[in-house]
Order: sequence, then C-alpha cells, then structure tokens
Amino acid sequence: MMRFILTAGLLLGAIVSVGAQNSLRVGDQKGNSQAVMEAAGVLKDVPYKIEWKEFPAAAPLLEALGAGAIDTGLVGDAPFTFAAAANVPVKAIGTVRQTRAGLAIMVPKESKIGSFEDLKGKKIATGRGSIGHQLILAALESKGWSAADVNIVFLAPSDAKVAYTQGSVDAWSTWEPYVSQEEVLFQSRRIITADGITPGIGFQVATPNAIRDKRPELEDFLRRLTAARAWSLTNVGSYAETWGRLMGIPTAVPLNWLSRAKIRIAPIDDSAVADEQQTIDLYFRNGLIKQKLNAADILDRSFSGAIGKGAGL
Repeated sequence: MMRFILTAGLLLGAIVSVGAQNSLRVGDQKGNSQAVMEAAGVLKDVPYKIEWKEFPAAAPLLEALGAGAIDTGLVGDAPFTFAAAANVPVKAIGTVRQTRAGLAIMVPKESKIGSFEDLKGKKIATGRGSIGHQLILAALESKGWSAADVNIVFLAPSDAKVAYTQGSVDAWSTWEPYVSQEEVLFQSRRIITADGITPGIGFQVATPNAIRDKRPELEDFLRRLTAARAWSLTNVGSYAETWGRLMGIPTAVPLNWLSRAKIRIAPIDDSAVADEQQTIDLYFRNGLIKQKLNAADILDRSFSGAIGKGAGL
C-alpha cells in the first residue's frame, strides 16, 4: 500500500509538473501580440495554454517578468537595457523590427513649438528608461545638447497623458499606439521621430527559466507570432479592426499606426546585437546604467530556427 501511495504521489507530481510546463504566461502591451495573432488566426490550435497578461508599458511588464509572474513578453530595446543592467533575469529571444516614425516627441495641436530646438528649457514627459527617454537622450546628443537643456518629467503613460493634456508639460516623448491616438483623436503633432536617431527596435524577451523549461512552448509561440506579423503586412485593415475591438479604440487609430509601422519579427543576429549595443552605450554615456553591458551576453540567438519557420524561410 505504501509503495502504491508513493507511486501515485510521484505520478500526480509528474502530471502537475507537465501541466505547469504546458502553459505560457505572455506579457503584452496594449493588445499588441494578442491582437495580431487573433487576427491572423494562428491561435486556433495552440497545444498549450497561453495566459495573456496586459501591461500599459514595458517597465511593469519587465518587473513582472523579473518577479517570475510571466515567462515572456514584448518590450522596447531601451527598457530591456534598463532591466538587464538592474540584473533582472531576462534575455531577448527575437527582434521586433519596424519603421521608426511611431516613436516620437509630441506637442498639442495648439502648441507654438514647431521643432525640437524649441523645446530648450521646456518640460518633456516620458517614462524613466523607456524608449521615449531613449529618444530624448539621442535627440539631445544629435543637437550637441546636454540633458540639462530640457526638463525631463518621468511619468507612466497614463500620468503623462494627463499632464500633457492639462498643459503641465510642454511635450510628450512616447511610442505607439499612444502616438497614433494623439495624432488621430487629438491632432497632436510629431516634432521629431526616432528615424535616423535611434535603432527603434523591440525584443521578444523571456526569463532564463522559461528558456530552459519551456523551450518548446517559446519556440512555437515565436513561430506563430512571426507568421502573424508576416500576415499583418498585407492585412493591415483586418489587424487594425481586431486591435481596435480588443482595446475599445476607434479603428482609425491602429490603422494610422500599423500602416506606417510595418512590424515584423526577425532573428537575433549581428545587426540586432549592434543595435542593442548602441542603446547600451547611449544609456551608459548618460549615466542611466552604471555598468557597460555586452549586448551579445543578453541576446539569445538559439530561437532563430523557430523565427525562420514562422517567416516561411
């Protein structure tokens, strides 16, 4: 009897273990990955459970990942760098490439500010360590200015929106879909974008534990996400409609964003390492991170096969 109880207990433990591994907890921002995968129809036969967790920005997503609350998620290169330098257990497993027009510093339609030069001494809202913060620093360097030449006000997106709307700050350095929301719904203006200034890439990231214990699920998820992104390039309208429905936002907003973004998933390769090193160096020069990281150490190339399959290569 004791042997039976022991055997049953071991079997139950194995079932629980397999069940725990046969799921993937995915962090998403504003319905980004979930919307495109639903629209593309790639979630219909997933052989494991996907638990979607929604976040307003990369910082709280990375906090959740560091706490072990999620396995993988989508973030920009800047917050990823910030987290890695803070010893958050995270690695990039795929590159998110897109045009850089949707990373921008915005001003209200009635503002007299017409260029980045007009922001000297003015207040710019953004998230600390975010890609919006990255854009400000890169823009300052491109003009030969220092960080003291503008007043950066660090706020989460919801608080930045309030401050921006009320006129407590002069500009907002932000990313999609916030940029398109401001342009389409409130006629805000982009006075400078990341085009030609920063790499403007994102990463699908994962914890080392998930890479070790949930590799099949991660590879399958990346393959499906890559295929969905490839589908979206020629089905912008369908994707925009699905995203708008999920987020409760007029379709015109995602249509504005997605028509120009041309988002695709690419493998971690030499160009991804070089772009990430550029961001690391920018943050190190400006004192945002205290240690100069080696990009190759925090980027994982081993998922390239799964991405290639999703892209049909």
